Amino acid sequence: MNKEERIKKFKSMSSFERKTLILKKMKAKGIEIGSGVPNKKYDSQEVYELIHISNCFAELRGKNE
Repeated sequence: MNKEERIKKFKSMSSFERKTLILKKMKAKGIEIGSGVPNKKYDSQEVYELIHISNCFAELRGKNE
């Protein structure tokens, strides 16, 4: 499935389905709800950069490669 198809599928989902999918992906990556820094607000660019950086390091992904 290419990027456009994924976006189209995501937009066609209900709010509940989106939340369920996001929570499932968070759990798969070992991210817990509220696991961020207290009283810290992240802008979306900062979040994308952190995700990109963490994907470069196996130990941050929880895999022992």
